[in-house]
Amino acid sequence: MGDAPSLADCLRSLRAVVFDTDGVILDSARVHAAAWQGAFDACLSAVGGQRPFDPVDDYRRYVDGRSRQDGAAGFLASRGLDLPLGDPADPPGTATVWAVAARKEELFTGLLRAQGIVAWPGTVRLLHVLRRRRVPCAAVSASRHAAELLAAAGIDGLFRAVVDGNEARRLALPGKPDPALFVEAARRLGVPVGDTAVVEDALAGVEAGRRGGFGLVVGVDRTAGPVGTAALRRHGADVVVSDPGELLTSGEG
Repeated sequence: MGDAPSLADCLRSLRAVVFDTDGVILDSARVHAAAWQGAFDACLSAVGGQRPFDPVDDYRRYVDGRSRQDGAAGFLASRGLDLPLGDPADPPGTATVWAVAARKEELFTGLLRAQGIVAWPGTVRLLHVLRRRRVPCAAVSASRHAAELLAAAGIDGLFRAVVDGNEARRLALPGKPDPALFVEAARRLGVPVGDTAVVEDALAGVEAGRRGGFGLVVGVDRTAGPVGTAALRRHGADVVVSDPGELLTSGEG
């Protein structure tokens, strides 16, 4: 029987860890990307002559880690589509930024019902070790679904705090790359940001961790490719891993 896993050296001096949810804790980024693809491609088709939304590159560059409104506005602007902002009550469609965001939400909810969501095993292993060591953890997400998805995956009890899109809206917190969501999570854990690690896969989220002055910013690149790793480092990652489980070592040394 092998030794019990322990924390990698880069985490041992820190007193709390804040995790991004989509793509780091839950295997949900692919579902968000598919929903955005459906919402955006309807807009692109309407104007003609535009290449479809890329669920890998475009998602990572313009949408990942951002609020629905910011993600929709950012991608549409990148293609020269100057849609009016509209109103949060706009029904799903292509006429306004809020309508596109509503269409994404509609598609995402349908995909969730059809496919479900699971947690990444490596992240769950890390969370259990942190819990045994009494290191408090928080989950952060721009999505309003985060708390319910963590509960559905059966891991909500591993987090002392959850700061999701609902909380961001209630507290009027700006989205990533502003560090406000992460700072609020650290505040709820009662640990200064300088003693807290951020684990994040989105470029905007990594930049938020760096801007917030967190003690360690871990970038997660599940593609394990040089391009993704380099981009995460440029945006402020101190360490890049292909899975948060790599932040564990064998033995209690």
